[in-house]
Amino acid sequence: MATVDIQECRAALMLIRRTIEENCPPGVLPTEEMVNGLYGPELIHEAEALATAIVATVDKLSRQIPSASSIT
Repeated sequence: MATVDIQECRAALMLIRRTIEENCPPGVLPTEEMVNGLYGPELIHEAEALATAIVATVDKLSRQIPSASSIT
């Protein structure tokens, strides 16, 4: 079974966090300090916060796009 390097996981999560911070609406992702308080201090908690931010962004964007039935 392959092992996972913790530092590589941290780097990957940091890359995802920076991408969300740069491209998603403000406020969808809590600060790292807030994630520790809201979710917990483990890497899985950071991943959960990132996933929640992605879902929130998709929800916001999908509400902005008119449905095909409203265009006609």
